[in-house]
Amino acid sequence: MKLHKISLAVLVGLGTLTSCESKLDVSNPNQQTTATFGNDVEALEENVIAAYNHIRMEGTYARVGYTLDVCRGDEVWNSSQVWYMPFDDLNAPFTDEIGQWSWRDWYYTINVCNYTISRCGEDNTALSETMKRIKGQMLFLRGLAYYNLTGYYQNPILITDYSTYSTLDGLYGSNSTYDDAWDQVEKDFAEAMTLLPSRDAGGQWEKGRATCGAAAGYYARALMMRHKYSEALTVLKDIIGGKYGTYKLMANYGDNFREGSAYENNAESLFEVQYLDYGSQGTDDEWTPVNTSPNATQGHAIESNYGPGDMGGWADLSASPWLYQLFKAEKTTSGTLDPRLYWTIGTYEPEWEGFEYGNVCYTVPMTADAPVVTNNNYGGLPIAKNTNLRTGLYDKVVTGLHCGINLRMMRYSDVLLRAAECENEVNGPTQQAIDWINQVRNRAGLADLKLADFNSADKLFEQIANVERPKEFGCEWGRGFDLIRWGFFYDNGRLQQIKEHGTFRRTNDKTRVKEPVSYSEIGTDSELKCSYDSWIQGHEFFPIYQGTLNDNPNLVGNSANKSESNADKLYGPVHPVVNL
Repeated sequence: MKLHKISLAVLVGLGTLTSCESKLDVSNPNQQTTATFGNDVEALEENVIAAYNHIRMEGTYARVGYTLDVCRGDEVWNSSQVWYMPFDDLNAPFTDEIGQWSWRDWYYTINVCNYTISRCGEDNTALSETMKRIKGQMLFLRGLAYYNLTGYYQNPILITDYSTYSTLDGLYGSNSTYDDAWDQVEKDFAEAMTLLPSRDAGGQWEKGRATCGAAAGYYARALMMRHKYSEALTVLKDIIGGKYGTYKLMANYGDNFREGSAYENNAESLFEVQYLDYGSQGTDDEWTPVNTSPNATQGHAIESNYGPGDMGGWADLSASPWLYQLFKAEKTTSGTLDPRLYWTIGTYEPEWEGFEYGNVCYTVPMTADAPVVTNNNYGGLPIAKNTNLRTGLYDKVVTGLHCGINLRMMRYSDVLLRAAECENEVNGPTQQAIDWINQVRNRAGLADLKLADFNSADKLFEQIANVERPKEFGCEWGRGFDLIRWGFFYDNGRLQQIKEHGTFRRTNDKTRVKEPVSYSEIGTDSELKCSYDSWIQGHEFFPIYQGTLNDNPNLVGNSANKSESNADKLYGPVHPVVNL
């Protein structure tokens, strides 16, 4: 389902017509209030569409809201050395307005959700099936909003009751605690699971709407943020068992990163953000909520951020040499490269001749003597994922909010690898955990892992966290959330490890960008830099914008604003580094 823009009436006032003889109250459909709008299913369905529309804005997933977490991860670095630099280095000042955009846009989403939920009532048993689905979608999207706000800003304001909007005191809330925020996320997803149909219902439920499967997947993610592994494992097993719909891995990994109805909303997708295919869009970029337009493009700018400068991209983000070398370290059972490398990093490889679209960069042939780097001045390995670098559709970057590739926010492979992680945490290394991992490896053509090779939970965790997950999800959204939930910032061994992963070479020598690099050589090699050298405790989260704090006297800064440690706020021991 591609979500088309529906202009909603601004809720400002009730128009009336008067005369000397009598008074006639007439509701102007273009001047409605909260008292006159939303009293029927049709109006609430418009609100549902409005809420979906808000998750494809710049601060949610259309650009900044997606890429801030990507560059927070250890497999991506800021090759433009300008736009995302403070967020990549995890030292963003609280005066940087860019860091506020996600806060702003997710609260727009929450506002629409709160209003709609207020019209649904608290007794779910009294709701019609249509109203259950309306409420379920709003709960899912509100849960998604707070999932992002908590993972980015640590202790956001919890506003869930629309009746509190009647006073500024109700709107100008105070910070929640981290635990309270995650409690709300869990509550919203858990309730949404009971109200929504599965994708097996067909129609719009298999074409992009939030389903019980999407809610269950995110519920498990939220539980894992606080190491509730046993509870999460139960939910993940139910997803695998088909309780929340039928999911399976696509035979071709690349089908998860192409546009078009043949690939989007496929059997592997639990939830994805819907964007119109290029060529079917409007003409107006909606960079902020202020710039709303009935003729909006309804595309995203992730491709612009990732795209090489030579191909018209903004050259902001690049893949780390560590991720590239990780892919190169293990070949398939037939002796070829892992096909996920092709769709993740846009490098020239002799093995790609005859594979998919071959050695191309936006249909332009690459050769060993003419590889492509992300930024012409600073180099970098181009990110191919969620771009058209490998799709064969376009000869250059589609810049601005025009890329039409749906962003698959949760895939079935994530369910399998999370289930393996939870199984390992609860029961130690088991054959069941290995089997789930092998399903993902088999799709890539890699040899099966063997249980006998993993004699401890620490070792299997190392395989999942630093081999299987980065190769499956490299350069996608979510790695920053993982580093936080695993406690990697607060263990000396793990911090040293992600510093090694986050080391890169700034060079315009195209022949050197793929070379292995070492964190230990930063002091003697001026071209080397590390994303985590400037991190100080508390800055694994992004600061709450000072302008927001100034506007709300009840709001205070988080650990990043105060540079306060979160070492005592972890939810379990950190797995020590294990050599595989």
